[in-house]
Amino acid sequence: MANEKVLVVDDEPKIVRVVKAYLEREGFQVLEAYDGRQALDLARAERPSLVVLDLMLPEISGWDVCRALRRESEIPVLMLTARDDDTDKIVGLELGADDYVTKPFNPKELVARVRAILRRASRPAQSSTILGTGDLRIDLEKREVRLGDREVRLTPTEFDLLVALAERPGRVWTREQLMERVAGGASEGYDRAIDSHVKNLRQKIEPDPRKPRYVLTAFGVGYKFTGG
Repeated sequence: MANEKVLVVDDEPKIVRVVKAYLEREGFQVLEAYDGRQALDLARAERPSLVVLDLMLPEISGWDVCRALRRESEIPVLMLTARDDDTDKIVGLELGADDYVTKPFNPKELVARVRAILRRASRPAQSSTILGTGDLRIDLEKREVRLGDREVRLTPTEFDLLVALAERPGRVWTREQLMERVAGGASEGYDRAIDSHVKNLRQKIEPDPRKPRYVLTAFGVGYKFTGG
């Protein structure tokens, strides 16, 4: 992970300086942006490995930056929320953010979250190379998902969530178990986070997300993968 680029976006220079200092201490290259427009320009030009993104930004909001990044790439996003507000977190996750940290935050925790997301993004293949059923194919080696002839672009978290489910078809996973699997440990609000990631996943892989074929809800428990 050494020398990987991380783009830190916040309109408060003090926060950027603190996050930059901690990330550089761990060997990361840090790019800085202080508004949404600058963030998008840097992300497009520099292609960082990850973006630490504040939601409350001038010029273009963090929500719109995240939305634009998701249309264009699979760059992981760790969002910063100024309030301990479930709505902010859920909206950010549904736009495709991989994780969140609430201000005020411990810089060491933020660095740990960055490392965890990057580990997921570069996680090597495990047992079988190909998983899936019907038109859905998951290539673990390439970290690629296809529906028929069409490639489906997933975030690292969405990909690992789908792999966890598809490796054990029919098994019911609790939200806590899924968070442990994809993030290395359950955190506050894990149930809402997993629900948001599942919603995004269904939008991308299900023929009709309202009547899912692959990722089914086990009511009162969690989710499972089925043969479609």
